[in-house]
Amino acid sequence: MDHKRELTSVDLAALEGELADYAGAKLDKAYLYTEDDLVRLKMRDFDRGRVEFIIEVGDVKRAHVAAAEHVPDAPGRPPDFAMMLRNRLSGADLVRVEQFEFDRIIELEFDREDGSTTIVAELFGDGNVAVLDEHGEVIDCLETVRLKSRTVAPGATYEFPSARFNPLTVDYEGFVARIRESDSDIVRTLATQLNFGGLYGEELCSRADIDYNIPVEEVTDEQLERLYDIVTEMGSRLREGNLDPRVYYESTGDGDGDAEDSENRQRVDVTPIPLEEYEHLYSEGFEAFNDALDDYFFNFQREDEVEGGETKRPDFEAEVSKYEHIIRQQQEAIDDFEADAEAEREKAELLYARYDLVDDVLSTVQAARADDVPWDEIEATFAEGADRGIPEAEAVVGVDGSEGTVTLEIDGTRVTVDASVGVEKNADELYQEAKRIEGKKEGALAAIEDTREDLEAVKQRREEWTADDGGADAADEEDDEGEPTDWLSEPSIPIRKNEQWYEQFRWFHTSDGYLVIGGRDADDNEELVQKYLERGDKFFHAQAHGGPVTVLKATGPSEPAKEVEFPQSSLDQAAQFAVSYSSVWKDGKFAGDVYMVDPDQVSKTPESGEYLEKGGFAIRGDRTYFEDTPVGVAVGIICEDRTEVVGGPPAAIRPQAATSITVEPGQYAQNDIAKRLYREFKDRFADETFVRKVASPDRIQEFLPPGGSRMVDE
Repeated sequence: MDHKRELTSVDLAALEGELADYAGAKLDKAYLYTEDDLVRLKMRDFDRGRVEFIIEVGDVKRAHVAAAEHVPDAPGRPPDFAMMLRNRLSGADLVRVEQFEFDRIIELEFDREDGSTTIVAELFGDGNVAVLDEHGEVIDCLETVRLKSRTVAPGATYEFPSARFNPLTVDYEGFVARIRESDSDIVRTLATQLNFGGLYGEELCSRADIDYNIPVEEVTDEQLERLYDIVTEMGSRLREGNLDPRVYYESTGDGDGDAEDSENRQRVDVTPIPLEEYEHLYSEGFEAFNDALDDYFFNFQREDEVEGGETKRPDFEAEVSKYEHIIRQQQEAIDDFEADAEAEREKAELLYARYDLVDDVLSTVQAARADDVPWDEIEATFAEGADRGIPEAEAVVGVDGSEGTVTLEIDGTRVTVDASVGVEKNADELYQEAKRIEGKKEGALAAIEDTREDLEAVKQRREEWTADDGGADAADEEDDEGEPTDWLSEPSIPIRKNEQWYEQFRWFHTSDGYLVIGGRDADDNEELVQKYLERGDKFFHAQAHGGPVTVLKATGPSEPAKEVEFPQSSLDQAAQFAVSYSSVWKDGKFAGDVYMVDPDQVSKTPESGEYLEKGGFAIRGDRTYFEDTPVGVAVGIICEDRTEVVGGPPAAIRPQAATSITVEPGQYAQNDIAKRLYREFKDRFADETFVRKVASPDRIQEFLPPGGSRMVDE
């Protein structure tokens, strides 16, 4: 007998009432497990406490509340879909849970002060989860659907499938008419035309004492009346919650199928009411259908893991390590929030401590602006005053007319103030910022408590598994002689330095072993072309303004120049390097055009009447274009031969690094994302001192593109 893998329309009709009782629960956090297409909604209910709602739309299709110990452990990095759910739903109240018509679709509506959000779970076909705004427009979805009949895509209005016939609400005349329209037998008609599915089609025939295979035209009016009464009674039970949920088992040994020996049976189905079709099977009853579903799917998946007669032991140690890693990250974030809040308060106190000086600076700027003095003249006035030794002017280290701010250095600390308001207002803004940061700290404290709960749940599961296994350790020890060194697990990694001439520039080696170097600024660009661009090399540059000179080297500087037939992979990687470190990344774009020329096409001599800026060059002759080249940078740490940070196109960096992290254009400034990468690397290596020595945030930052970045989920 096949195991049940999907909820039916009848199941959802029964589940709708139970789930409605969870209205008022407040959503805490959302997770997405991409391998299983599983969405987990973690909520808090006033009466029940922690509530875990599971939606799975992969090979298994289900939606129900699960026990806390049955939910999968949180993934390490939330993907964008999960972050979108958190941004829209954190703190929102569940206000509605509803089955759409008699379809395998369930809607969950959440309300928050800033709007309403609906999650639509499609538990049919390939499965899908769509998130809608209050106007029914799709914000995001797991799968984009574009059919003649309907569209489900971000930015489009969500379209439900054509409404299915609902046999639980139709009147007798409509019920009979629907059946009489069929030219099939009665069981197929109930299954397809009335949407009951095969199991419930057979169940209804059994209860009405009608032969499955009798043609519809031979079914009598009396049989139809009896069938309608049974359907009506079933509909009433489902609507009123008058259920008797069952999990059914099938024998896995030679014994009787309804034997109660738990060692010789396996779960095969779960239903909201007892079925005559399953009278021959052993079953267990549950108070709630949710509980039965949770028991079935949790244990069904565990039973599905059986391999060679023995259940595979989950890697509890890896899970524990993962949560401990997350807790360390969260604690570091809390420490950072505390430090940042204290820094803001110290700045506010400095303003008051040097009140007269700050007030003189602000009054000077305000008086000048009242007379329409340009910002650059104000900045020049302060510079002249500093040259004359005026303390107030010496304290001014920056003027930003676009923001209307002045940056002061007071007792070694830099403070940026709003020049349009007074000292008190600026100090108050700093105090408010400290409070805002402390608010983020409170959120982080709540998050770390949740992670600790998850960690304890994993430890509890490990203890239960060990107890069930008689204390035996099921993990097999393997002989790893001759295997590559697992540098991440090494307790101590020796530092091996070997300075290279090209490390003054941005650089990487392609996957084919060729060196690529790029300028960091105009001076570097000049030096690369004048000193290192040789015959046989290739010159790359992004089509966008503001990018590094990039040179794909055919030979080293001490070797004679020669022509080389570069592999396409090396050319593509050099092009990606050129576009990634250009203004394309800084502008938040994900692709741009790049051109390639030979060294003799690059000149410092401009065309007649033109002028070349420092770091600029005239390009003559035909160019080879790499159109729509995607940006992409990975930062890694290598441990073989040399120990250092490397960075460049992911296809080049990943194979040579012991571990690497890919970044893409995002919201974090260079300094911030460098610190995030440093913490991630430090947590990946058992030898944390090694990371501090070879991959400090400053070293990592050298390989990051200009502008904002974020880590890519992998």
